[in-house]
Amino acid sequence: MSDDPTDVRAFFAIRAADWDRRFPDDGPAYAAAVADLGLRPGDAVLDAGCGTGRALPPLRAAVGPSGTVLGADLTPEMLAEAVRSVRRGPEGASALLLADVGQLPLRDGALDAVFGAGLVSHLADPVAGLRELARVVRPGGRLALFHPIGRAALAARHGRQITPDDLRAEPRLRPVLAEAGWRLDSYVDEDARYLALAVREG
Repeated sequence: MSDDPTDVRAFFAIRAADWDRRFPDDGPAYAAAVADLGLRPGDAVLDAGCGTGRALPPLRAAVGPSGTVLGADLTPEMLAEAVRSVRRGPEGASALLLADVGQLPLRDGALDAVFGAGLVSHLADPVAGLRELARVVRPGGRLALFHPIGRAALAARHGRQITPDDLRAEPRLRPVLAEAGWRLDSYVDEDARYLALAVREG
């Protein structure tokens, strides 16, 4: 699929209503990845490219009533589905933003962490997109790049083979993150899970 924002929006717009029904068993994997992000009560966290909002309830539970959870996505249809996740999640401050994660309407250092499920492969300019996420996170803040299945399993699902130039491969991802202001802290790529955790430098 193209990483052009217009193509990404069109791809997800027609799939939004059925997205969660297509992947009904991913909830525990999202919750486990959120737990590994190490959020604390009172933190401010962004779900970048939040889609239908599957990460929003565990994020809200992790930061508690005093924390803030934002969800940003560039597809209105996905955000319409995400409203349901906000409504069924724990109490506290939550907001949904119609925004490209490459141009966020947030001040510098406003967040403690960013969660991005399936995000990095949809960034038109990965370094610029990850640099924008670094801009809105305080030094020492955390980034989780997550997918509920690993690269090999995802490629097989789409009838492809994984290749060394895949941006999500650790040897490619580490320098891209570093150029964008992040230090890769841990990396897991297994059939049942993909999770790269990074720390905001500076």
